[in-house]
Amino acid sequence: MKGEPGVPDTNADKLRSPTQISSRELFDGKREVIIAHGEERYRLCITASNKLILIK
Repeated sequence: MKGEPGVPDTNADKLRSPTQISSRELFDGKREVIIAHGEERYRLCITASNKLILIK
């Protein structure tokens, strides 16, 4: 039950712990992905020096 000592609150755990995904899985062999956030679109790119850059 929620709030009971010793019983984890899975919804609270989700808010505290960010989801982790590997860049290899995210990019799937490509150099850029498009991220849809509401009405906006962002490009996440791997640079020539293997860094990540987010472009609006």
